[in-house]
Amino acid sequence: MHIALLSRNRNLYSTKRLIEAAEQRGHTVRVIDTLRCYMNIASHHPTIHYRGEQLEPFDAVIPRIGASVTFYGTAVLRQFEMMGTYVLNDSVGITRSRDKLRSLQLLSRKGLGLPITGFAHSPDDIHDLIKMVKGAPLVIKLLEGTQGIGVVLAETQQAAESVIQAFMGLNANIMVQEYIKEARGADLRCFVVGDKVVAAMKRQAAEGEFRSNLHRGGSASSIRITPEERSTAIRAAKAMGLQVAGVDLLRSNHGPVIMEVNSSPGLQGIETSTGKDVAGMIIEHIARNAAPVTKTPPRPRG
Repeated sequence: MHIALLSRNRNLYSTKRLIEAAEQRGHTVRVIDTLRCYMNIASHHPTIHYRGEQLEPFDAVIPRIGASVTFYGTAVLRQFEMMGTYVLNDSVGITRSRDKLRSLQLLSRKGLGLPITGFAHSPDDIHDLIKMVKGAPLVIKLLEGTQGIGVVLAETQQAAESVIQAFMGLNANIMVQEYIKEARGADLRCFVVGDKVVAAMKRQAAEGEFRSNLHRGGSASSIRITPEERSTAIRAAKAMGLQVAGVDLLRSNHGPVIMEVNSSPGLQGIETSTGKDVAGMIIEHIARNAAPVTKTPPRPRG
């Protein structure tokens, strides 16, 4: 198969591993900088151009679209969809997962476990908003934040009120969530491919930190998850419409609760901690589900 890999940096671990896994299985890959694509949106013959030429046909597209380029990246992906190309994660699924509030509302509709979450616009409602999520300590999150950036733990009522007022004063969109104390600074990353959790790791926050993100100094280790956690992760990915997803769970006293569903989960942490060839599983999923359209795969360029 001839595969397009949308990535702004071919030297990233995830990008390199996907290329390696595809080539090991006899496929060709062309890495394409998402922001260098430009589109001819025509009724009968939509096309994508790249660095001065029209892109050749691809059998499949793997989107590795960063949060900062979601708008343009999903526009490019929609163009591939209009051209009838198989996409690993479609534009709608990515857009849903990137909107933290919308994704929680969709997960809530499916009856999946979530931390109690509040969302308000007016500073007049702060007191009741805090009460709604069981009071302090509580977690305040910027809706646009990634990798743990813009996530604050407010340990007292006064601190919570001050932080929320500050964010609202800056016209920042935030949500307020109950603090799951019993998780003890740890979460689970369940890596879903198709209808299976193919790997899972536990991420533990660094000393003095409550955010378990590896970018914030957290550590990762392989873990065996429960059937309920496995089912929750698979259902969460399906609710977002994603074929590949990193579903982050917390272990609470009332079962697993979903913190986030990531549409472009990194491979380094999960492969290093579990020793599994997750990149290979992704490529094999594409091979099973994409119908080849190219006759002779050209040599990869760029």
